[in-house]
Amino acid sequence: MITGASGGIGLETAKRMASQNYQVTLVARNEEKLNKAVKNLSGAGHTVLVADLTNKDDLQKLVNHLETEEYDVLINNAGAGIYGKFIEIPLADQLAGMQLNMDALVTLSYGFLQNAKSGDALINIASLLAHSSLPGGSVYAATKSFVANFSESLWYEFRQKGIFVMGFNPGATASDFHANAGGHVSDFPKFVMSSVEDVAKELVKALEKRQKPRVVQGWKNRFMLFGFRWLNRKSAVTIMGQISPGMGK
Repeated sequence: MITGASGGIGLETAKRMASQNYQVTLVARNEEKLNKAVKNLSGAGHTVLVADLTNKDDLQKLVNHLETEEYDVLINNAGAGIYGKFIEIPLADQLAGMQLNMDALVTLSYGFLQNAKSGDALINIASLLAHSSLPGGSVYAATKSFVANFSESLWYEFRQKGIFVMGFNPGATASDFHANAGGHVSDFPKFVMSSVEDVAKELVKALEKRQKPRVVQGWKNRFMLFGFRWLNRKSAVTIMGQISPGMGK
């Protein structure tokens, strides 16, 4: 099962897993996009589930589904952010993002792990921002820090049971995330951007290896984080604020 799978990283990951003979269930809000997406998967037996993970009833239906159907892998990919200065973004919109990025992810993780068996895997998509603050995207960055740390703790709790948990942290990716967040892909220099194909390829590779509880995607992102080790926090946050699309609004 892959949430947020009607486009972007979620759909590209679904394509790669389908090509490796997984039967994939795509979850997203938009039924039309889901039905179009599932037609692009190789193999057979794929399904779609229409659900808004910020809706408690939809979320509970998905948890009930996890209790009755057997899944080898759950990829919690659904997430949202908003670019802009904290008090200039409606509070309700930011709280909805927290509900999606944290509450829904924890709820689905709980439902999946209650019935997981040895060999199963839970992948939670965090972000490079799990390792850094982002002025102009403060709530989003904070939610991704939560996801990364939450996933590491679960990795330790479940490793003796043979159940793999990983927090996967992509950097800036050329997807529709930026438009949905109120920005543009062009807000970022091309050299720091990754394609959804590159991100999905590394995600599936990390899933196959099952080695680390926290994986940072892309050598450029890993190099940047290495460089940040030599800076104090004030300098690091200043750099992030200077390049943040949200600070220009």
